[in-house]
Amino acid sequence: MASYRKLSDLPDVIPVFPLDGALLLPGGVLPLRIFEPRYLNMIDDAMAGERMIGMVQTNTGANRMRPKLARVGCAGRITSYAETGDGKYLIALTGVIRFETGEELPLLTPYRQVRALYGGFADDLAEDDDAEEFERAPFMTLLRCYLDHKGLSVEWDAVASAPGPALVTSLCMALPFEPAEKQALLEAPGAEERRATLEALLAIDAAGSEDDDDRPPSLQ
Repeated sequence: MASYRKLSDLPDVIPVFPLDGALLLPGGVLPLRIFEPRYLNMIDDAMAGERMIGMVQTNTGANRMRPKLARVGCAGRITSYAETGDGKYLIALTGVIRFETGEELPLLTPYRQVRALYGGFADDLAEDDDAEEFERAPFMTLLRCYLDHKGLSVEWDAVASAPGPALVTSLCMALPFEPAEKQALLEAPGAEERRATLEALLAIDAAGSEDDDDRPPSLQ
């Protein structure tokens, strides 16, 4: 994978893939199945160039044909690429750095492109090997309650052995939060704030599950 050590290493203009509910975070890996012609074109162009794509959500209530892009997205590099027999692409994006969506370029391609403003996110390029661990027991209790309420399961051995920062990133990306909640996780200033946001979302769901248990059964 290409090394991006400073902001000047990054491309000024990147193609963007608007996809609500999909979250990419720095250091995370997002698998994608590409089938729309305009995005197949985007992948072709990215593979011939920087291999960088910006994942971004859209603002609600916007034009369905050309929705307004969210203020913050995350740029990722294509680190895995495969073609299927029916003309689709299977790729994996590895998150590099968040960006603010700057000026959108006039439409010269079937897909959208923006000037990516990385200035507020330089810390995303820093190595997180020394990132602090956190108290696992209360976090795991919240996570177990959330998963039980949603009817989901995980490999608990893998969860227990994963480094804390990597675990938080994986859960933020994988758990089925609402688009606005995913955006809040993306926009959290740093790792500690993101973990606090994740814990808050898990706790809100846990409180909701308790309310469900207390509600009298329906007579219908």
